[in-house]
Amino acid sequence: MKTRTGVADQTRDSPGAVRSAVFGVPLDIPPMEARSAEELPAAGGPWQYEPKWDGFRCLVFKSGNSVELRAKSGKPLGRYFPEVIAFLRELRITQFVLDGELVIESEGGFSFDALQMRLHPAESRIRKLAAETPARLIAFDLLVDLQGTVLLGEPLSARRKALERLIRKAGVSDRLDVSPMTLDRKEAEKWLQDSGGETDGVVAKQLDGWYLPGERTMIKVKRIRTADCVVGGFRYASKKREVGSLLLGLYDAEGMLNHVGFTSNIPTAERPKLTRELEKLRSAPGFTGKAPGGPSRWSTERSSEWEPLQPKLVVEVRYDHVSGDRFRHGTGFVRWRPDKSPKQCTFEQIAPPSISAKLPYRLGSGRRILNRETI
Repeated sequence: MKTRTGVADQTRDSPGAVRSAVFGVPLDIPPMEARSAEELPAAGGPWQYEPKWDGFRCLVFKSGNSVELRAKSGKPLGRYFPEVIAFLRELRITQFVLDGELVIESEGGFSFDALQMRLHPAESRIRKLAAETPARLIAFDLLVDLQGTVLLGEPLSARRKALERLIRKAGVSDRLDVSPMTLDRKEAEKWLQDSGGETDGVVAKQLDGWYLPGERTMIKVKRIRTADCVVGGFRYASKKREVGSLLLGLYDAEGMLNHVGFTSNIPTAERPKLTRELEKLRSAPGFTGKAPGGPSRWSTERSSEWEPLQPKLVVEVRYDHVSGDRFRHGTGFVRWRPDKSPKQCTFEQIAPPSISAKLPYRLGSGRRILNRETI
């Protein structure tokens, strides 16, 4: 096995030596990671900018008919994505190790919920979902090339060219894409402003940098957006009878108020007065559509312990991502909006447009993003 870094040779005596020798790098090699920043870097480059995809990070290993998928944690993913294993085996190329993202397209966007549903103990359920909502792979880096050469010590510019050659040689496939990229910071800033549901922000990588497993040498800037929400309820703090979090709601097309998330970073000095004001507004049902405590993967023991409110208060919150019909993570309190009518707080604020309308680049249907405008 050819190597520029000696990675394969260094693992000969380890328990995974046989598998390392097959693929060129060990199966438990950690992917290169990113540190968060408020804005895209300009100094210290040159930089390559890429979308930060909203999927499962995945290292893909192939040697002949042997294919492995590993999560960022190092755990095997192949059991949950049998259709990905199948199409990788069928590719005309027989050897590589690449870094990428598994995504599932649903209703014109990428669905993180659909990915999470794959982590199921029943194989029959996984097979059914694999047939109904097949996953795709978006590749953005190459660790071992077609000839078995380990590229960890090569600059990103060289790894990118090798990745493009691999994608071209793989042939047309609607399951394998190469991620768009640009060297233009202004273009990347447009991606931050214009993109939505299927990307989570932008990642910056040094164009002359090596692939450094496990090190946070990349820079990620997440997209932050705001929405005006109705306060449909609240929860008391666990150790104090003061408000701990506000429960947020948005109206759907039928006029029903649905629970979409929470915010808890309320200024400490405001909590006693706010608690008294909220207690005056207590009134069932609070949410007339989906309510906290319903069956969902986000439910906890405290999910049913909440106080319903009259839908009179509107708060602006900052969020980073929407998953399905709710904020995936807790939101950040921005300000109260007494100037807003609760009925103005609708799902239209957070509904993503379709992929083609939203992105300045396009994926899918075997159409490669290998034009000179973005690479």
